[in-house]
Amino acid sequence: MKGAAYAKVFLLDAPSALDRPFDYRIPEHLSGLVCRGSLVFVPFSAANKKRMGLVIEVCDYTESERTKDIIDVNLRVTFSEEQLAMCDFLKEYTLCTTGDAVRTVAPPLSALKSATNEKSVVYVRRTDAEFSPHGEKQKALYFALTDEFLPASELYERTGAGSAQLKALKAAGAAEVRLESVWRNPYADIKVDESRKNVLSAHQQKAFDTLCSLYDADDARCALLYGVTGSGKTRVMKAMIDHAVKSGKGVIVLVPEISLTPQTVGLFCSFYGDRVAVLHSSLSAGERYDAYRRIDAGEVDLVIGTRSAVFAPMKNLGMIIIDEEQEHTYKSDMSPKYHARDVAAFRLGRAKGLLLLASATPSVESYFKAKSGTYELVELTERYGSARLPEVYIDDIRKNALGGNLSPYGNLLNEKLRETLEGGDQAILFLNRRGYNAFLSCRDCGEAVLCPHCSVSLTRHKHGKNDTLLCHYCGYRSPIVSVCPSCKGEHLAFMGYGTQKVEEEFYEKFQGTIMRMDADTTTKKSAYDDMLARFRAHGADVLLGTQMVAKGHDFPDVTLVGVLNADSTLYMDDFRAGERTFSMLTQVIGRAGRAEKHGVAVIQTMNPQHEVIRLAAAQDYKAFYERDIKLRKAFTFPPYCDIAVFSITSLSETDCSKCAVEIFEFLKKKTANEYKNVPIISFGPFEATVYKIDERYRMRIVLKCRRSKQLLKLFSEVVCTFGTAKYKNVTCGVDINPTGI
Repeated sequence: MKGAAYAKVFLLDAPSALDRPFDYRIPEHLSGLVCRGSLVFVPFSAANKKRMGLVIEVCDYTESERTKDIIDVNLRVTFSEEQLAMCDFLKEYTLCTTGDAVRTVAPPLSALKSATNEKSVVYVRRTDAEFSPHGEKQKALYFALTDEFLPASELYERTGAGSAQLKALKAAGAAEVRLESVWRNPYADIKVDESRKNVLSAHQQKAFDTLCSLYDADDARCALLYGVTGSGKTRVMKAMIDHAVKSGKGVIVLVPEISLTPQTVGLFCSFYGDRVAVLHSSLSAGERYDAYRRIDAGEVDLVIGTRSAVFAPMKNLGMIIIDEEQEHTYKSDMSPKYHARDVAAFRLGRAKGLLLLASATPSVESYFKAKSGTYELVELTERYGSARLPEVYIDDIRKNALGGNLSPYGNLLNEKLRETLEGGDQAILFLNRRGYNAFLSCRDCGEAVLCPHCSVSLTRHKHGKNDTLLCHYCGYRSPIVSVCPSCKGEHLAFMGYGTQKVEEEFYEKFQGTIMRMDADTTTKKSAYDDMLARFRAHGADVLLGTQMVAKGHDFPDVTLVGVLNADSTLYMDDFRAGERTFSMLTQVIGRAGRAEKHGVAVIQTMNPQHEVIRLAAAQDYKAFYERDIKLRKAFTFPPYCDIAVFSITSLSETDCSKCAVEIFEFLKKKTANEYKNVPIISFGPFEATVYKIDERYRMRIVLKCRRSKQLLKLFSEVVCTFGTAKYKNVTCGVDINPTGI
């Protein structure tokens, strides 16, 4: 059909089987408003339900005999060509739907309903009109007005008046009111510190010069900045940001945890002021939306944020820095299952910019690429200034138990913590388990008390005088039980300990103050910023926490780090267990002695001879890498292959198991025929590590493979075939190179 304007629209809520463009007619009143990249509202299905969609093409012809009209267009967000390219990349690289890609590339999209009203400040001044005020508050407000515009909020505070009095003055012509839009920016109060200098050591200058030569090359490049903890990687990064901004380009800096944002933002805002924008999930919808608009308007040189900030609409992008690049939080575990590093590489490939990865414990895959020449390896091998690596003690806590000490605080840690507190210094205690006790166990049958909705044990939490059992997966809560649900035995005992118990025992043993930082104490919006600022200002002697205290922080008065249970991640059912344990220990040890004071670290473990723990204590990353890369080569794990995991979930255990078997057979048949040139080694199907979560059963199929267009085409066939109505009771998805198997 010709003679009218038509748009090809992808629906944002369509499943994989319907993820294709549908033709819609552009009505005359929307002519000129709908273009490629527009978000539109369209009727869909026989019921004409209103759906949102993305326009990928506008044309004057359609082969469809019956087309419906577009209802409306969202004028707040229009996707640029780069954003559309990122959507295409995500769809191809992760096999997600268009809707998932769109919602990821434009995070404020989900917040538009609550962020439509821009924040305005009311300003008031007196007019020349004659007026006789009535009432005390009205008089006070009227005589407080001047010929200059003043903020209404300030006038209200000074006079005790309110909006009713201002409204009366405005109606009488005695006051002129002006509305002025302001950006919602929670970091706007951080001022530029002109006295702050970024002085590089000779070692850092050499690294900076190497990175500058890469940045100035007219081509896309990637470098790995590897440096021991405390070597001053941030100083080199700051110098590189200066270099990029001076050349007229923008920079994105990614951090792995929201808890690291306050420190990073505080540092860079003190250098760049309001030319910095921040993006992370703890911001309000309005704050994220305004940050997005500031970036899109070109008012920002530097964007700081967590994983999703990699999609910030920086128009003249020159560099993306990924700090602590080894962290698993850079990989999304929800569709689209992208890695921030891959998206960054895609964007900088188009922009011909520099991707800078930085870490004291790089991922084995990244260091392998650096050693093989794919990345440029830039090293910092010594701490900045007079700071030295901390002295590390490995404490066998089995000996403590034999001596009658069953406390989380072993004898050695007890001694070192007392010395630290008496000396007026600070300490960090790391335990990767929140709650009070790990689980409740029956001494008769040996079973732990499980969540009724998940196949995991319940964790004891204390809330004042109230004790509850909590599931960390689905949030189920239960009172403390006195009878075993399995055997009805009455001999129950709490086992293990979490951060709450460690906090409680601290006050029983030591004279000092402790601050607990975990998922239970950081629920409020500004919790991270407030707690870290208070600790830095000596609001507490000890900072106790989970992974959020283990990396990236720089507290000059912290001289002691205690790792309460170094074995918690060592024996996980994953080929990366050793790497994660080494990285975690190395990072948290590195928080001690980062200034002039001597640092000490105590690692409590039941496996003091384990090679990973000993290498972490020695801060010997290169020796660890040589050990781990040999194992990976011998057993064919990344970087010598890619790992793909098909996840099958269902409320029905039978349907879940049946679908998993069918997918396995489907893959087997396809790779024996039209995809016989695609090398795959299949394992499964088998139960997931946590078999049931929130009543949904979970099966896995694990594949060793090599990412290619043919492989992605095969996986796409699987997702589409098992995403049809026939399998409506089952959800199937694929994750390539997940953070865990």
